[in-house]
Amino acid sequence: MLCSSMASSSPAIAAAAPPRSSVARMPRSGVRPRVPFLCEVAPSSLSAHKPLYLTPSRGLYSAKPQGPSLETRAHEASRYDAVPLSGEEESQPAAAQKLKIGFYFATWWALNVVFNIYNKKVLNAFPYPWLTSTLSLAAGSLIMLAFWAARVTEPPKTDLGFWKSLTPVAVAHTIGHVAATVSMSKVAVSFTHIIKSGEPAFTVLVSRFLLGEAFPVSVYLSLLPIIGGCALSALTELNFNITGFMGAMISNLAFVFRNIFSKRGMTGKSVSGMNYYACLSLLSLLILTPFAIAVEGPKAWAAGWQKAISEIGPHFVWWVAAQSVFYHLYNQVSYMSLDEISPLTFSVGNTMKRISVIVSSIIIFRTPIQPINALGAAIAILGTFLYSQAKL
Repeated sequence: MLCSSMASSSPAIAAAAPPRSSVARMPRSGVRPRVPFLCEVAPSSLSAHKPLYLTPSRGLYSAKPQGPSLETRAHEASRYDAVPLSGEEESQPAAAQKLKIGFYFATWWALNVVFNIYNKKVLNAFPYPWLTSTLSLAAGSLIMLAFWAARVTEPPKTDLGFWKSLTPVAVAHTIGHVAATVSMSKVAVSFTHIIKSGEPAFTVLVSRFLLGEAFPVSVYLSLLPIIGGCALSALTELNFNITGFMGAMISNLAFVFRNIFSKRGMTGKSVSGMNYYACLSLLSLLILTPFAIAVEGPKAWAAGWQKAISEIGPHFVWWVAAQSVFYHLYNQVSYMSLDEISPLTFSVGNTMKRISVIVSSIIIFRTPIQPINALGAAIAILGTFLYSQAKL
């Protein structure tokens, strides 16, 4: 890189060039002096705040052209404009990220299966879904308050605007949580999750008619097996209950709004997925508690608790604690996953989670299922997979 070439190609650079006396002249012997890497150029053409990026060119270092009128220029490098890493070094962060997401997914599915098992056990012995839902939120809130107090995790820095944006998310989360618990108190866990696999259909309908979002034809076609599979499974369910069916449908609709509001609320916020869900649990607990008291009431809770203890024994207390803690943990991990992946990948993971819950609940609770019912579930889940692929 020669300063003389830069000066001759631009009047601005020529004007900024140092006096001839300060420039080292070429010796008559023909031996060129060592040329410095950086030349003094016009302040208007280069930023003084960023380092110049030098690239090797046939064994020499030259600056990249600054504009079309310059043969050579200096490129303002960001902090990532360093020497490229080798393929092995570049693949290490990607492999670590995939491993991290895989761990999140496996943990998320396992915790969700455990929660559904204990939740169904509790509801079979203690049919009070409003209190059960409240205890789940209370357990998560207490866990995170203890973590913040002990500085296990840093408390989030929030303001009034954050809590305002979180309020519609909390309302939708509360409705969806209670509706799903009501559904599982009336029907088999597998049936609830088969109906809940129709959530993509609600997502498309809400996005299309309320948000004005358009989708390709393939997305609409993928809804046909989802709706058809859910309908076939519902019509052939041996223990069909209208309250359980409507609870699952309401939960689908509520969680669609929760996911839409959550993504908007998390965008541009410094609150991590873990703390975001913790704040969501606290606000949902405040919303749900008065409604739970009004719908069921302490007297019914006390009578139901005594009956459950007399029939199950001390193990019932462990069931309640387990379903409450595991509910928080699986949702916590799911929001941590949402921090790392796209909503589409999250929906695929959610579908796979539902399959694991359906299969495990049928095995553990020995739920009677007809072949036509299993076919409907398979069609609905296949439609959910096709939906996720159509949105790629």
